[in-house]
Amino acid sequence: MQKTVNTDGTPPTASLPPIPAKRYFTIGEVSELCGVKTHVLRYWEQEFTQLKSITRRGNRRYYQHHEVLFIRRIRELLYEHGFTINGARNRLDQEKNGPAGDTPLPILIDREVLKEQLLNLREALKA
Repeated sequence: MQKTVNTDGTPPTASLPPIPAKRYFTIGEVSELCGVKTHVLRYWEQEFTQLKSITRRGNRRYYQHHEVLFIRRIRELLYEHGFTINGARNRLDQEKNGPAGDTPLPILIDREVLKEQLLNLREALKA
């Protein structure tokens, strides 16, 4: 039996909408794409130094595609795997810098999500 919601009531990462092929996303768009409220995104910006939005026009936050993926990874660690903020920060640092020993970290890519994103990119390139 597959989980349809996490313990906090949010949908699992696999059921999030595909990320459109755009250069910049507003905080509201990222909130919908990642299943996280805007105030949580602002808080995560303070807690995760790797997460940096671009501020433009009247101090509005804009995120790029790689940041949306990073936010989804943070969400997955916190909501689905039960990490604390500090634990998630440490895991993300490990993933960025590589493992301390010879033990490789598992690849946590959902093939269906990746396939859907590739199809969306192909459609966007055809248009």
